[in-house]
Amino acid sequence: MTTKPILSLALAALIAPAVAQAEQAYNAELNARLPEAIREAGSMIAVTNGSFPPYEFVEGRTHTGATADLAQEIAQILGVEITHATVAGLPALLTGIGANRYQFAMGPVGDFPNRREANDFVDWVQEYVVFAVQAGNPEGIVSLGTTCGKRIAVMSGGSAERVILAQSEQCEADGQPAIEVQSYTDQPSSILSVRSDRADAFFSSQAPLTYFVQQSEGALELTAVGQSNGFPSLMQGAVVPQGSPLGPVLRDAFQILMDNGTYEEIMTEWGLENNMIEAPGINLGEAL
Repeated sequence: MTTKPILSLALAALIAPAVAQAEQAYNAELNARLPEAIREAGSMIAVTNGSFPPYEFVEGRTHTGATADLAQEIAQILGVEITHATVAGLPALLTGIGANRYQFAMGPVGDFPNRREANDFVDWVQEYVVFAVQAGNPEGIVSLGTTCGKRIAVMSGGSAERVILAQSEQCEADGQPAIEVQSYTDQPSSILSVRSDRADAFFSSQAPLTYFVQQSEGALELTAVGQSNGFPSLMQGAVVPQGSPLGPVLRDAFQILMDNGTYEEIMTEWGLENNMIEAPGINLGEAL
């Protein structure tokens, strides 16, 4: 698997996709199904936490990555402008959508039933959760069960945080040391904690961790790959308010991109071909 030769977030914001996507045909039927307020405004705001490479990179007001590329294609299909807003952390993202400050998030955000109390998920990728550790894996972390007494970094408010906190309780119940859970609001801070030896591992989605490992020049490696690590089949997608007609519209727009090959082209361009799914869907995720 290969990724773009991106060396930093600042550089990522300046690099255009190596392969230009074809212009998407405007779909009047999907435009007519948009919520009236979006259709009248001719635009909608997609919120992001700005730090989920290779899906999302943000430098200043510039957004790039696979998510930004897909949003651009969907905007052409729907005939509306998609602008981007950035917030700190997943809780702020979900709260902002629930409060109607933003129309949606392109994500991908983990789709779990407990998150559907106020939101629907339009799933467009499948993800896996693994650990990034220092080269040589000095602490011997090879599974979720080998994290007792270790310092584990996670994204604040994310599903990995819930899993590692539950594992820490299990460690103590088994008479082993609790896990020192370090929660961060963004991916770069989390991975830096491992590189600077403040954490023994970063527990997160495989796609961004693969990116960070590839950019570490041999300083990091992945471990516990190919295991469930406390998760069911993990679907991720865009987020809309619960019951919003925008959800089915986005699903059908993603289907168009999958049918015409644009989805595969963009995902492959960003090294995400192993995260592709055959068809988008709404609320496909399973409970932890």
